[in-house]
Amino acid sequence: MKKYNTVLTIAGSDSSGGAGIQADIKTISACGCYAASAITSVTVQNTLGVHDAFAVPVSVVASQIDAVLSDIGADAVKIGMLTCADTLCAVAESLNKYNIENTVLDTVFISSSGRHLLQPQAVEVMRTRLFPLCRLITPNIPEARTILKTEILSVDDMKTAARDISLLASLHRPVSVLLKGGHCDGDVLTDVLYNAENGKFSLYEAQKIESDNTHGTGCTLSSAIASYIARGLTLEESVCMGKQFVDNAIRAGADYKIGSGTGPLNHIFAINDTI
Repeated sequence: MKKYNTVLTIAGSDSSGGAGIQADIKTISACGCYAASAITSVTVQNTLGVHDAFAVPVSVVASQIDAVLSDIGADAVKIGMLTCADTLCAVAESLNKYNIENTVLDTVFISSSGRHLLQPQAVEVMRTRLFPLCRLITPNIPEARTILKTEILSVDDMKTAARDISLLASLHRPVSVLLKGGHCDGDVLTDVLYNAENGKFSLYEAQKIESDNTHGTGCTLSSAIASYIARGLTLEESVCMGKQFVDNAIRAGADYKIGSGTGPLNHIFAINDTI
């Protein structure tokens, strides 16, 4: 019998479909894997921003994860919005229980519209309880500043920050860090990967794509990377392929108009190209 490469996404629901669980499922499917999900929060949002959020009870989050992992299993797990310390701890316990090796954590602290999606006091719990259980963490520069309480102004600063976050996290296993440079100025954006498994840095440069449709970029990237890891690619290959997927999705969605604000990527560009 054939076997799917499976990815479990643990994240919040986005009613506009551009980010969160909805973006994750579209991305995982487009990258050739089977998507399962555990919803941590139901958000009220559209292209204009996040207007409200309702946390799913911690016991229900844990039960969703258990239902998937005890039956289907997962070749990789992607983690997004977690809302509070209790949910963080429940997710950490589940990862430990099922001995998940390939976890990609998107450190979702604040939405692009400025709303806090993780309680500030839970950031330290994420660092101490969840970071050490991951294979890869994917903070952007503002999130890295919050974690390290330091300025990050250059690519050299990014390399130092990525390694420092890795050192904070690598208690039980090597934890690698992809520090995303999308918040930097300039036409060429640089992401820095510190691979704690071999001690090497990789720089990924990409030309900035002019588009109003960039909602859900971080969710999409982490889900794509998790999918390629689930398919057996190396960490460097998975990051490279994940970034290529995001660039293609942004480029393919640039000419579309959805809503009155920041629209979504075109996650199914490969399908659209055949229609």
